[in-house]
Amino acid sequence: MTVDILTFGCRLNTYESEVMRGHAAALADTIIVNTCAVTAEAERQARQAIRRAHRERPEATIVVTGCAAQIDPARWAALPGVARVLGNEDKLKPESWSPGAASAVSDIMQARETAAHLVTEFAGRARAFVQVQQGCDHRCTFCVIPYGRGPSRSVPIGAVVAQVRALVAAGYREVVLTGVDITSYGPDLPGQPTLGQMVRRLLALVPDLPRLRLSSLDPEEIDADLWRLLAEEPRLMPHLHLSLQAGSDLILKRMKRRHSRAGALSAIARARTLRPGLAIGADLIAGFPTETDDLFADTLAMVEEADIPFVHVFPYSERPGTPAARMPAVPVPLRRERAARLREAGGRAAARFHAGLLGHDVSVLAETDSAGHTEHFAAVRLAATPGEIRRARVTGADAQGLVATAL
Repeated sequence: MTVDILTFGCRLNTYESEVMRGHAAALADTIIVNTCAVTAEAERQARQAIRRAHRERPEATIVVTGCAAQIDPARWAALPGVARVLGNEDKLKPESWSPGAASAVSDIMQARETAAHLVTEFAGRARAFVQVQQGCDHRCTFCVIPYGRGPSRSVPIGAVVAQVRALVAAGYREVVLTGVDITSYGPDLPGQPTLGQMVRRLLALVPDLPRLRLSSLDPEEIDADLWRLLAEEPRLMPHLHLSLQAGSDLILKRMKRRHSRAGALSAIARARTLRPGLAIGADLIAGFPTETDDLFADTLAMVEEADIPFVHVFPYSERPGTPAARMPAVPVPLRRERAARLREAGGRAAARFHAGLLGHDVSVLAETDSAGHTEHFAAVRLAATPGEIRRARVTGADAQGLVATAL
């Protein structure tokens, strides 16, 4: 049997799983579980997957890595069938995957460098992910990821360009730049380039890349060059996903976020002015500690006021060792109820956004033979060859997405 990889969590984990796939190609009958620590549910799913894998393939070597393993390696090493636990730094080293590599728990250390790893294939995906940044210097009160990823480190521009060129040569038509906090890109590099400056150079140096997309952005830290690119560069997709988390100033303060409600709304308005028709996505947390009905109403109203079609909602999840875990908790059923209400509001906004595209021509990256995403990241049902970009006319729309006919 070949190496199988089970990936949980963010796009950065997706990228790193492909790095590991290349390094571990010589191993036999191995299952790699790349864990996430963002929520208790993500950890539960990973543990469940490990137990299932051990039941179904008891002879396989199970290796556990990722943020959850970085933070609490002994807990994961104790699971039945787990032969090795690797930290986030070690998992990206080729020597960690040699057939004679040591077993049990590796030395778990916070990474201090971000090495470049050339990836040319993302199994089963038409869209490629490129790591440009790693770690985080901020300490939001709900977040455990800095403990799993270490401080912010940036990938040099030359390495990012080389990676994207390799992916374009391999046939990828869309690349997503990803990291833990990509708007913090650059201060640790010579010349201290900003994210926008890096993106500008990347697009200039890889003219054959048709579509570039960015992962989650901090609305407070979007730099001037990135704003200009949003207005002027058609290859930068008309879609911004913002790390908003809440729409209440008091909750944002207790989260230790860097933006205010007004700042978030201003960023959304500015983006839409610069790029008419642009789509907005947002990460939101429902039921953060101390969130009253009125404070939740502020977040719900922001989704409606800003008309955010693509919401990614998490019921708040206690993370041991974080300040928020010591704050007065909102009952779990109420968190889930509030999350459902936010998703419903997002669904209504999505239906309005999709309806606005009826009769319009869109550009679709086909991800299967019957579905893909537009430049706005709207899901679309369309007959096409996976990996190709097709012009299509929108003939139907609902809250889930679009129906289109190829032109």
